[in-house]
Amino acid sequence: MSAHKLLSLLRGVKPTGPGRWVSLCPAHEDKRPSLAIRELPDARILVHCFGCCATSEVLAAVGLTMEDLFPERQDGYGGAKERRPWNAIDVLRCISLEALIVAIAANNLAKGVALPEADRKRLQLAAARLQAAMEVANGDA
Repeated sequence: MSAHKLLSLLRGVKPTGPGRWVSLCPAHEDKRPSLAIRELPDARILVHCFGCCATSEVLAAVGLTMEDLFPERQDGYGGAKERRPWNAIDVLRCISLEALIVAIAANNLAKGVALPEADRKRLQLAAARLQAAMEVANGDA
């Protein structure tokens, strides 16, 4: 599948660079674009919701599956999967967002503001994502 097929199923699509777009996430009520889409040179498509929706949830909301993010394999393909590292700036942007969530929650708690259940869950998700990033960086994952 091409990125353009996915983009045709989304609302509020805006290009952000060559092979990169943002849109409203179809898996949650979005007022501002929180879904990032990127098409790699090998035709793989990366999807990330900064509002905390899982990629599978985003795809299900538009009637697609994870398999749709990858180009069709040719018959007889038996090559090993190539592992490519993430683009460093993309990784830093993701970590920065999660750190911002933690900082906002810490600031609210320091002011004595009780966190609603949704904010506590989002804080737990941010902590888990930061921990996972550290494990990957240490080679534990």
